[in-house]
Amino acid sequence: MAFSRRTLIASAALVPVAALKSSGQPSEHALTPAQLRTLEAFIDRLIPRDENGPGAVDAGAQNYIDRQLAGYLKDEKDTFIAGLEAVDAYARQAHGAPLAELVDEQRDAVLTAIEANRAEGLTSGRAFFNRARRLTLEGMFGDPYYGGNKNFAGWDLIKYPGPRPATGPEHQKMSTPATPYHRSAFGPDSGHDH
Repeated sequence: MAFSRRTLIASAALVPVAALKSSGQPSEHALTPAQLRTLEAFIDRLIPRDENGPGAVDAGAQNYIDRQLAGYLKDEKDTFIAGLEAVDAYARQAHGAPLAELVDEQRDAVLTAIEANRAEGLTSGRAFFNRARRLTLEGMFGDPYYGGNKNFAGWDLIKYPGPRPATGPEHQKMSTPATPYHRSAFGPDSGHDH
């Protein structure tokens, strides 16, 4: 299966459920540096940087996932880490190196096998793939307050102007693109520059 930005974005709603339920930014980190490198290699292939703009890593989706696993999603932490470690083990078995050290084509082959439930050692590969993809989308397009969407990269990519406190007739014209309102729903100084 070939991955494209269009198919990944079209396959899921963009409202980050974990972000909506979270009661603030966790200050802790759930992942070790090695686990974070594996996660970055994984999400970089889900939404890579291309001619349309920055990818998931550029937008800090890995920061969002790390923070949520340390906070609101802490009950998923062990399962998610086990999934990351199984992905890395499969990459080593299939290609002789950790996922982060593989070239893009090899990473794609690993992710394709996982998504298709054909990766040896990952009995619930598709479930892990889908959860990682969902969290990546949340981190790419959610409110920057929660650690992702760095510098509003995701919002700019999909041309979402941002939450507005009010709109007037000039903002409602369909003939003119909305001017970006680069602010978190939590205020102008809430997470836009991590």
